[in-house]
Amino acid sequence: MEIKVIKTDEEYTQALERLEGIFDAMEGTPDGDEAELLGILIEKYEDEHYPIEAPDPIEAIKFRMEQMNMDNKALAEVIGYKSRVSEIFNHKRKLSLKMIRTLHEKLKIPYESLIADYK
Repeated sequence: MEIKVIKTDEEYTQALERLEGIFDAMEGTPDGDEAELLGILIEKYEDEHYPIEAPDPIEAIKFRMEQMNMDNKALAEVIGYKSRVSEIFNHKRKLSLKMIRTLHEKLKIPYESLIADYK
């Protein structure tokens, strides 16, 4: 087992291929230890080279609504008026602190997603 920091896309591809081959290795075995280390190195490389930005708060709300089969009327019952939902979705009104707290509590949307900056 030769583990080293992943610095190139070629090394990244090789690490992914190796991890695929030992992914189901038992914990505490040499292959299991190697799989764990490769996972950490791959994650570090991906975080640096392929970062995933958080969605804007409006997209996070829409995504959660889709997951919960909610429509705008149901969301209006959560945050207030139907016109307010329309204003928020059309970026004419920002989320208030009270709305953010309510959306987090009732829809379980992470605070990080709701407080992100958006247009």
